[in-house]
Amino acid sequence: MLPELEADITAEELDREARGELKSLPGDLAELVAKHLVAATRALAAEDAEKAYEHAKVARRFAGRIGVVREAVGIAAYHAGQYAEALSDLRAARRMTGSEAFLPIMADCERGMGRPERALDLVKSKEAEKLDRAGKIELAIVESGARRDLGQLDAAVVTLQRLTELRDPQPREWSARLAFAYADALAAAGHASAAADWFGRAASFDEDGETDAAERYAELTGAVIEDIEEDEGDFDDDFADDASDDDDLDEESPETASAEDDSDEDDDLDEESPENASADEDDDFDDDEDLDEEPAGKQAAAPVKAGGDKPAEEAGFGPAFIEPDYGDVLDGPADKPEA
Repeated sequence: MLPELEADITAEELDREARGELKSLPGDLAELVAKHLVAATRALAAEDAEKAYEHAKVARRFAGRIGVVREAVGIAAYHAGQYAEALSDLRAARRMTGSEAFLPIMADCERGMGRPERALDLVKSKEAEKLDRAGKIELAIVESGARRDLGQLDAAVVTLQRLTELRDPQPREWSARLAFAYADALAAAGHASAAADWFGRAASFDEDGETDAAERYAELTGAVIEDIEEDEGDFDDDFADDASDDDDLDEESPETASAEDDSDEDDDLDEESPENASADEDDDFDDDEDLDEEPAGKQAAAPVKAGGDKPAEEAGFGPAFIEPDYGDVLDGPADKPEA
């Protein structure tokens, strides 16, 4: 049974480029697929990832050979925590479109499946070099998380310290997420004072509530978010002074793990008409849903944010620049440098 569509949904709400890709379908089928893609977009905006995934899967049943459809399913599956399915659909979309735009999400899916080494393979792949600046920043955030997963806490901090955008006082599309990720890495590495300052900075950028920076700031300081706005001018002055410490940053790169296995089988998905659709949609899609050798019952939980035990306080404010010790990603956690 298909999920119900809201009465006011129209195919025209889908962007023009996506509608253009659906022109290869019969008219009525193209309209049905477009409406379910719009429904999936609305559900994601309402933070109902499961509903978004259900609508996206309908679009995949009828138009699984169209790149924009597979992208939509992959994104919806990622937000619903279905990391293996998301990875399979995004790989299919990459083969169909040739775009590497979703590489950061693919790498984060590897983290969600408990494979941070595979995430680092994607970070260091040649395909990553094709990303635009926003994509490279997102990939660096994923890399930092993967190094934390491996116990390389200082390396997670240094990964983000390398980015010049971290010191940009002007709000950008990535500012809130980048500052939050850096604060999270600092907290995990035991630099609570600096982490609090950076959670405050992330909150000042995060007008849309994309992160829980305000809550994390309150946990570490006991202060409400209004206190951040009053001190924002002083924060920017301190931030500019500490930027000069970046000259001491070691530019050593981590050793690259084995190359990504791109030997996934091509899709054998057959499109079907609405008249022939049945409730057993998973049977119609067995050949394409590559779970990448990961049994569904054994998938690792999504990466959790740091901040369980309170780390020891450090004196003064600063980005807490650290000499990196990456170690080998296959040899387990790296030893933490001596203070």
